[in-house]
Amino acid sequence: MLKDLRGETQFLLIPTARISGIESPLVLAPDTVNYFADAWEGRSYVNESLHRTLPPDDISLAVNSAVSRSQDQLHIHIDCVRGDVFDALHANEQAIGKQWAPFPRPFFGHHYMAVWVPGETLGATSPFRLLAEGLPGAREDMGDRTLVLIGLTRADGTKGFVLLEDQVNKGSDDAASGEELQDHACRIGRQ
Repeated sequence: MLKDLRGETQFLLIPTARISGIESPLVLAPDTVNYFADAWEGRSYVNESLHRTLPPDDISLAVNSAVSRSQDQLHIHIDCVRGDVFDALHANEQAIGKQWAPFPRPFFGHHYMAVWVPGETLGATSPFRLLAEGLPGAREDMGDRTLVLIGLTRADGTKGFVLLEDQVNKGSDDAASGEELQDHACRIGRQ
């Protein structure tokens, strides 16, 4: 776990194993560590930076596509979610089901796919595998994808996560940088 140079609350989970990024076959191997689960547990570093414990709905994890990342080593950004993303997820929670489907609202002109992951922890659920096995063609072009995981408590109190995916689209200048959904100033955590 490393403190990112940008933002007061942004941390990075970086595996000690040499893994290039989301496109590496190692992220889908059955015996690979669940890096998203470890990163979710690492949200405590964000809480320590703020000197308070944020609800899960305020925290996000992001892995950028190969074209939008700054390093050739897998890393997961851990930070606060943007307030407008938080609001959109809660306003459209009925559109987030157990199968990948388009999220009804674009973010920054980028159209994300969304899926619901129930539970308070990820356990053995690997977001990388959910993407590769759940979206047609994803396994073949994982490097062109971004993944963002955000805690979500539904209106009925059910706890879980929203997993958002976006794909590189050069025609619309979409580099699939899920980090765009994070707030490195953590305004949501300062309210």
